[in-house]
Amino acid sequence: MTDYGHPLRFGTFVTPSAQDPETTVGLARLAEDLGYDLVTFQDHPYQPRFLDTWTLLSYVASATERIHVAPDVVNVPMRQPAVLARAAASLDLLSDGRVDLALGAGAFWDAMVSMGVERLTPGESVDALAEAVDVIRAIWGEDGDGELFVPGRHHRLDGATAGPATTRRIPLWLGALGPRMLRLVGEKADGWLPSLGRVGLDGLRAGNARIDEAATAVGRDAREVTRLLNVSGTFDAAPAASGLGGAPDLVGPPEAWVERLLPLVLEEGVSTLILATDDERTTRRFAEDVAPALRDAVAAGRAASGTDTSRVVPLAVRAARRDGIAYGDVPASLAERAVEPGDAAYGGVRSNYLRGGSPGLVLRPRDTAEVVEALAFARAQPITRTVPLSVRSGGHGISGRSTNDGGIVLDLGALDAIEVLDDDARLVRVGPGARWGGVAAALAPRGWAITSGDSGGVGVGGLATAGGIGFLGRAHGLTIDHVHAVEVVLADGSVVRASADENPDLFWAVRGAGSQVGIVTSFELVADEVSAVGFAQMVHDASDLAGFLERWGATVETSPRDTTSFLIVGRPRPGQPVVAQSMTMVDSADPDTVLARLQPFAAISPLLAQATAQIVPYDAVVSAPAPGPHGGQGEPVSRSGLLEHLTPEASARLAGLVASGDTYFFQIRSTGGAASDVPVEATAYAHRSANFSVVAMGASRSRLDARWDALADVFEGMYLSFDTDRRPERVSDAFPPATLERLREVKRRVDPTNVFRDNLPILGPDPVDEPVEAVPAR
Repeated sequence: MTDYGHPLRFGTFVTPSAQDPETTVGLARLAEDLGYDLVTFQDHPYQPRFLDTWTLLSYVASATERIHVAPDVVNVPMRQPAVLARAAASLDLLSDGRVDLALGAGAFWDAMVSMGVERLTPGESVDALAEAVDVIRAIWGEDGDGELFVPGRHHRLDGATAGPATTRRIPLWLGALGPRMLRLVGEKADGWLPSLGRVGLDGLRAGNARIDEAATAVGRDAREVTRLLNVSGTFDAAPAASGLGGAPDLVGPPEAWVERLLPLVLEEGVSTLILATDDERTTRRFAEDVAPALRDAVAAGRAASGTDTSRVVPLAVRAARRDGIAYGDVPASLAERAVEPGDAAYGGVRSNYLRGGSPGLVLRPRDTAEVVEALAFARAQPITRTVPLSVRSGGHGISGRSTNDGGIVLDLGALDAIEVLDDDARLVRVGPGARWGGVAAALAPRGWAITSGDSGGVGVGGLATAGGIGFLGRAHGLTIDHVHAVEVVLADGSVVRASADENPDLFWAVRGAGSQVGIVTSFELVADEVSAVGFAQMVHDASDLAGFLERWGATVETSPRDTTSFLIVGRPRPGQPVVAQSMTMVDSADPDTVLARLQPFAAISPLLAQATAQIVPYDAVVSAPAPGPHGGQGEPVSRSGLLEHLTPEASARLAGLVASGDTYFFQIRSTGGAASDVPVEATAYAHRSANFSVVAMGASRSRLDARWDALADVFEGMYLSFDTDRRPERVSDAFPPATLERLREVKRRVDPTNVFRDNLPILGPDPVDEPVEAVPAR
C-alpha cells in the first residue's frame, strides 16, 4: 500500500451529449466555478448522439479560464496519433497550458470495425498503443530537433517534423487494465486512469504493483506515474445509475464518501479523483462537501506519516542532466520553475536572441529574495569554477553571454514590474526583466520616454548596466545616464542599494560594468518628456561607400543634438550598388523641424526607394515584440568599436571591411551629444568622446577577428555588449586604464572570488581567494 505523494486534484467526467450542447458545456463551466481542477469527456466518435470530443474540448477550453480539459480516454484507433499530438499541442498553447491527454486502446469494437477500423488482438492493441505514445512524444519534440523517425507496424513517422512547441510537458495518461497494458503504463506513461467500477479495489492495488515493477525495471521512479481514478456515486440513500452507466461506487452522505475515498489516496496512491456525473446537484455537493473535507483528511494523514511530497524528476530529465550541478539541492522556492535539459519548457529558455545555448539548469526567480537563493545555489556547486554562470534579463544581447553550455542561467524575466514612483520627478522603478518596448508603452500616456536601444525586445537589465546607445541618444544621453539608483544582489548574497549617496563606488561601477559587480534586481530611472518624435527610414545608394560613410558621419556631427541616426550597410552583391539604410529620429513633434533635420540626410546620396518619414509616439518605434521565446542557433560572431569621427581614413578602412564580404551585418550608431556632456569619470562607461559605435557580425570568427584586428588603430574603445571576442585584451578596449583600475578595486571588494566572471572577466578566469567584504546594506 503506497501514497505516492502527488498533489490531490479533482475532476468531472461529463457525457459529451449533443442533445443539449449548451448544457454539456455548462457542466464544464460549473466545474470550473466550483473549483474542480479538471473536466473530462469520453471519446466515442461513433455514438450518434455524442459531440466530437476533440471539438468539444477545444470549445470548452475557450469557454473557461482555469480548468484543465482532457479526453477520458482518447480512442486511439479512431485518432491518428501524429494529428492528435499536433492538435493537443496546439490546444495547450491556445489554452495557456490546460490540456492533459489520456489514451486508450479502444472499445466497442463492433462499432469501430463497421467504421473501417481493423480489429486487433489484445497483444496487437498494446503494441499499437505503445507506438502511438512514441509518435505523440516525438511530435511534441521530446526526441530532439530535426526530422522524426519512429518505426512501427501500426503507427510510425518517417521524416516528419515536430509540432508546435509547448511551454510545458503535456501529461500523457493511459486507460488500461491488462497485464501488458499495465507494464506499458509503468514503462512510458505519466499516469494511469482506470475506473473504480471496472477495476475494483483489488484490481487497483494489483495494477499499481505491476506499474511500479515495470517502472523500476526501466529505471524510472514509480512516483513518476500519477494515479487517477474515475468514480461515481449518489448522495441519496438508494443507489441509482452512475455517469459510467453502472452501479455507483459511492453511496450515502458526504462523510461516507470521504471515509471511502481517503484510503484510496493514502493507501492506494490515487491522487486525482474524477467524478462521473451529469447531475448538477451531485457535481455541486461533491465540490462543496466532499472535496474540502477530503483535502483536510489527506493533509493530516500525510503529515502524520511523513509522506514524501517533493517534486518527482522524470527519468528522461535525469538522464539529460549535466555534470557539476547538484540538481537535488535546488531550493524549493525555485524548483517548481526551474528548467532542465529534459523538460518540455527547455526549448523556450535554452537560447537567447542569437546564441543557441545548452545550459544545464535555468533558474527563474520571481523576486529579489529568490535571486539571492539562486545565486547562493550557483555558488555552492561542487565544482563552481567550471560551471558557467550567466545572468539574463531579456536575452537579446548581441554578445550572447546570457546563455551558456552546461552551466547555470539566472533568468530575471519574471522581475518585470514597471512602476511610477514620483510624477513630478518623472522617477520610475523598473525590473531588469522588463522589455524596453513595455517600458515605452507604459510611459507613453504620460508623454515620457527613457532613451533605450533600437529594439523594444531588449531587456532593461542588460542595457541599463552596459550603456544604452539608442535613438534618443544624442538628445538625452545613454540609458545609464538616467539611472538614479539600483538595488543589487552582491556575490555574497547581500542586497544593497546604490546611488550617488549610497555605495557611490558600486553605483559608479554598475553604470557601464554592472555585469561585473552584481545582479541588479531593480532600477530607478528618470524619464524625459518626449511627447512624439520624427522617425525616417531611407535607402541610399552607397556604391562609393567610403565617401558615403564620411558624408553621413559629417552630417550627423553637424546636426543639432535632437537628431540621432543609425546606419546599416548590406553585404555587396555582384552587379548591384551597395545599399545603406538609415534610420533617423528627431526629438520633436514639429513637422517643420523634423523636415529640416532630415533633408541633409536625404541629400547624402541618391535614394533607391521612397523615404518614409512620420511623426509618431516613441513607443511606436521602440515597440514590444510579439511574445515568445528566443530561438537563436549557433554562436554569434560580433565585433564592436567606438570612434570619435568618421574620418576619410576610417571611412575607407571600414568600407574595405564591408567590401571583403566577411561581415553580413554592419551597423554604425551615432552617439555623442548629450552622452558626451557626462564627465568621463562619472560612470564605468568612459568613452564619452565617441560619436559613433560600429558593430560588425560575421559567419567566421577567425576571418572577422583578423579583419577587425587590422582596424584596431581606427577605434578608441569598444562597447562590450556588442562584442563576442573573449580574448583578454578586450578588457582594455572596453575600459581605459584609469577606469579599469578603479573598476578592479570595486570588483575585488564586492566580488573577490570572481563569481561574476563569465561576461568580460576583468580579473581573469581564476578565483581570487580572499574573503568577501560586503558593501554595507541599507
